[in-house]
Amino acid sequence: MSLHEQLYQWTARQGLDASSARRLRVLSGVDDPPDDPWTPLRRGAGALAAGLIGFGLILWVAANWDDFGRALRFGLLEAVFAASLVAAALLPAWRAPLALAAFLTLGGLLAYFGQTYQTGADTYQLFALWAALGLPIAWASRSDLVWTPWALVAATGIALWMETFGGHGWRFDAATVPVHAIGFVAYGLLCVGLARRAGAQAQPWAWRLAVLASVIAVSGTALGGLFARHVAPQYFLGLGVIGVGLVLAWRLAEVYAMSALALAVDTLLVAGLVRVVVDAKGDIGGLFLIGLVACGLLAVSVSLIMRRMRAAEARR
Repeated sequence: MSLHEQLYQWTARQGLDASSARRLRVLSGVDDPPDDPWTPLRRGAGALAAGLIGFGLILWVAANWDDFGRALRFGLLEAVFAASLVAAALLPAWRAPLALAAFLTLGGLLAYFGQTYQTGADTYQLFALWAALGLPIAWASRSDLVWTPWALVAATGIALWMETFGGHGWRFDAATVPVHAIGFVAYGLLCVGLARRAGAQAQPWAWRLAVLASVIAVSGTALGGLFARHVAPQYFLGLGVIGVGLVLAWRLAEVYAMSALALAVDTLLVAGLVRVVVDAKGDIGGLFLIGLVACGLLAVSVSLIMRRMRAAEARR
């Protein structure tokens, strides 16, 4: 049944007069003009152009690497970075793709500086500096085209920081719990910051990427603690952090975050059952129990999320 037919039936069923019927038609948006198809196409073309320009520059530099001196290499990267920033400021229609080119060039410039002068800095420091210096670019662009790679850089920097201060490896024991706890807090702050930035509701992809990266990092750390020689505290810490995030997403009725966090909780609970069955040297019955529990948790999670979203829609 089309929207027109539904409007006619609703009007007749409720006995609406002509004024109320017109008001209902306006609210439904059935007479609104279609969205401009060129806007997403222009954005996509701009993103593709920025990526191809950056990729072409990388290939050109790589092909002529031996012919360029150190000063020329730095000058080229700095010139592209400065030109991208100036062009982004002067051309509002191309601001987002040009800002993306500037952000990517900034990363290349920092990487080349570290490679040339061998500063001895850890890898996470490069990503942290890249995220810090690129934050004004992303903020000025006001576009997910720049915020999304910025979120990826920031999330990668947090993961590398945990790996560095965890003994330059992914150790799961009581000694590394503070490091992982600080990393979990940093992921939470990243998600909150991206959710509260200007225009976050209209452009949610950077926030969604941050949520996905955070869930993967926290649940991955928890799984590492679970399957250590002895179950490490990271398992319970990660399960608790994801549980708190799920409660917050439930209260806000945010379906994307609820789905990702619920899947992570289900995975950790099923993995915990697997550890119990393996330690107990379970037979085929234990495997059957794992399958039943996994199916049950998934079904309950989907049912509860759908019920929560229906309740949220009803209140609106």
